[in-house]
Amino acid sequence: MEAAGPMTDEELAAIEELVDATTPGPWYVRDLDDEYAMCLVAVGTTPATGRGERRPHFDHHEIVAATLVQQPRYADVADGRWDENALFIAEARQHVPRLIAEVRRLRRLLAEARHDHAERGDAEIP
Repeated sequence: MEAAGPMTDEELAAIEELVDATTPGPWYVRDLDDEYAMCLVAVGTTPATGRGERRPHFDHHEIVAATLVQQPRYADVADGRWDENALFIAEARQHVPRLIAEVRRLRRLLAEARHDHAERGDAEIP
């Protein structure tokens, strides 16, 4: 979606619906390993242990997304930013709901300020 002007309430609601439809957070970056995924960089619902577990020592049901699966190369972005992409995905699960709430809070404050200015007959707030 290309930004063309201020975000509408409908667009904000659509983003919130997308968030609400996902696996509940928080999400974490996981560095895992096994004979099939080899150096798997994933996003999961449980924190990393730092041990690079191999299956069956991690539950595949905890994995939300993978940004690197090397054997065979199923997921391997050309720019090599699999760690950065995994961190973004994991952090977005926590931050997007907060951003939505902040946009709504700021809109509410702006509406209140406009109302107050209008009641006092002050110049309109853009």
